[in-house]
Amino acid sequence: MAKKLLVVRNDKIGDFMLAWPALACLKSTSPAPHITVLVPAYTAPLASTCPWVDDVMIDPGNQAGKSAQKALMESVKSARFDALLTLFSTPRIGWLGWRAGIPLRVAPATKWAQVFYNARIRQRRSRSEKPEYQYNVDLACELLARLSLTLSALPAPPFWPMDNIQRSEQRKLLANCIEPHPAARLVVVHPGSGGSAVNLSIDQYAALIGNIDRQLNGVFADWLISAGPGEESAAQALVEQLTGMDIAARRLPASTSVAEFAQLLAGADMLIAGSTGPLHIAGCLNIATAGFYPAKRSATPLRWQTCNSADRRLAFSPPASADQQDMSAIDIETAAQQISALLSR
Repeated sequence: MAKKLLVVRNDKIGDFMLAWPALACLKSTSPAPHITVLVPAYTAPLASTCPWVDDVMIDPGNQAGKSAQKALMESVKSARFDALLTLFSTPRIGWLGWRAGIPLRVAPATKWAQVFYNARIRQRRSRSEKPEYQYNVDLACELLARLSLTLSALPAPPFWPMDNIQRSEQRKLLANCIEPHPAARLVVVHPGSGGSAVNLSIDQYAALIGNIDRQLNGVFADWLISAGPGEESAAQALVEQLTGMDIAARRLPASTSVAEFAQLLAGADMLIAGSTGPLHIAGCLNIATAGFYPAKRSATPLRWQTCNSADRRLAFSPPASADQQDMSAIDIETAAQQISALLSR
């Protein structure tokens, strides 16, 4: 009988996307386990599309009342999981797994929440010595070893595989938003931050796109500007600024769900953004990414590296001589050179 695993990554969208390589590891073993993920409601639509997930369980969150927490406990107990893998440990989730009687409970050895786990893995993530997704893969491999499940080889990108027909359909949907030039690169730019990361200013994005456009050398790019909830005005401001520079750009139409937006990105050639959820969705899809990061230790380009192929990702951050979060110190011209070179390939 297949092992039943509960995997928890119940924070933000970008964090959850960086769990997909670990989920792919778990699902690629022989015999393959049954995987349930515990996620917040806003991440659930993405979890439902993940090819490595069998079931989705909704976490009501820390602020939910006693009745919601009790209902979650009863759901976890009744599922009779063989193991719990918590990729980001909190006392509430550790206590949940312990009280639900899950026999094997694996988590990073951080904070006092580790007392609820019987397999604690020391990682020291605060040192940012590896990508976040690699820390997650390391935890998944430890769980597999303790369950005596065999993984013949680590899965490789794309961690959100789509066939050519699916990608072609999404590309047509993107092309419907604009009047595409034949053979043009379709580039989505996401200037918002989602409230979780610093990003370039609208002026910087306009200058970046202008520089890229001039350096493409016969390659055309069609620019689509996306926005999350509450970020529409910033996206529109960028479109208007680009129009004033004689660069054709269009707003990406609003999606009905984050899953619809994510699937739409599969039709793009590149996503340019800060270190936010859309950047990590693009990484899972293995499209080209250009990410803008602060230089602080907990948010370095290495720690929050996208999980696409190495030859499809670029990362930029302030120089050592500048303040760690001074995004105005990033050399936009150099970034444009590297991005235009990647688009021209």
